[in-house]
Amino acid sequence: MGDVTLWNVQLQQQTVFKSNGWVYRIPALFCETESETLLAFAEQRRTEDDSSSKMLVMKRGELKEETPNVKTIEWSELREVKEAKIDGYRPMNPCPLYDKTSKTLFLFFICVEGTVSEQRQINCYTNKARLCYITSKDLGQTWTELTDLTDKLPEIKTWATFAVGPGHGLQTEQGRLIVPIHAYTSGMNSCCRLSKSCAPFALSLYSDDSGKNWQFGQMFQEKSIECQMAEFFDESGNSIIYCNARTEGGFREEHVSESNGHEFCKLSGVQKLMETGFGCQGSLVSFPSQNEDVANDESQKKNKWLLFTHPSHQCRRVSLGVYLNKTPRDPNSWSKPWIISSGPSGYSDLAYIGEGWFACLLESGEKKETEQIASVVFSYNELKQVIGE
Repeated sequence: MGDVTLWNVQLQQQTVFKSNGWVYRIPALFCETESETLLAFAEQRRTEDDSSSKMLVMKRGELKEETPNVKTIEWSELREVKEAKIDGYRPMNPCPLYDKTSKTLFLFFICVEGTVSEQRQINCYTNKARLCYITSKDLGQTWTELTDLTDKLPEIKTWATFAVGPGHGLQTEQGRLIVPIHAYTSGMNSCCRLSKSCAPFALSLYSDDSGKNWQFGQMFQEKSIECQMAEFFDESGNSIIYCNARTEGGFREEHVSESNGHEFCKLSGVQKLMETGFGCQGSLVSFPSQNEDVANDESQKKNKWLLFTHPSHQCRRVSLGVYLNKTPRDPNSWSKPWIISSGPSGYSDLAYIGEGWFACLLESGEKKETEQIASVVFSYNELKQVIGE
């Protein structure tokens, strides 16, 4: 059963964005491992309502080692990301990803017209969202002007609405940049848009030339909402892109791609990851297998395992759990959760910071999960003791 003491001990949470006047939601996290720099992003809202988002905000974090077994993050003052804005639109869903080739940080997001809600766009089948990004060459200290990709990607015109992430994107070992997307569509043409069958489907947006050109992959066949993706390698060294997506209830959608994220197929087998209520975003990272006896074996340094965070309660957004999967093709091999935040908790974003350590941004609070966005740092060794792996 693992260490009962650890099971009951909550990780120390550091407040990153405190809802006090403003409401902060939708955490996104990026870690540049060489400099041990972390960037935290969130939406600043007037109220909890999705349609009240005002702008994206960020903080820089520096990893600190308190003791060999305790790491914390020293966070900077809050800064508004003023470049991530179109007049008359509200920015939403921050989604950072990093191109190691050009050392460029991309921050993707959507800009939604006025206060038009997602539900209104779906009901009217009239998309009011635009696909945008800004970039930085100095880890978020300065940003370029906004780039709007909407009119360069004709598929968007056929959707009721869409969103990126939220949370982080990824770069594959071969260099492909991948942004997780979900879009609401009926699959019908523009002359017959009103359809009760309008539903969400996950897909990827990717670039093979360091972000000069972008294209969409193929949509999932099953309903799937907010998603994150990670690359892992099978026993033969083949690259697999794994996607874990929110659903409208029941179990999470788990899909894999052997085409570098272009086309996905649903994993077969007994599902284990429950969805919370009518759905909640979850986060995902891959990391090297932590086998001590092969620490010096280069082939073992590729990412082979998955870590996932999500509220562990079947009905309510409480008790954020960390789940481990050592055989990602098997949806039944997820571990029991280590509860790292026992109270109200919602969206989260994970980052692997190296040498068996992880950072997580999470929505949490005493009465409501929208009270703050906090950070926690933990190690695989702590997780292993709790879940008894």
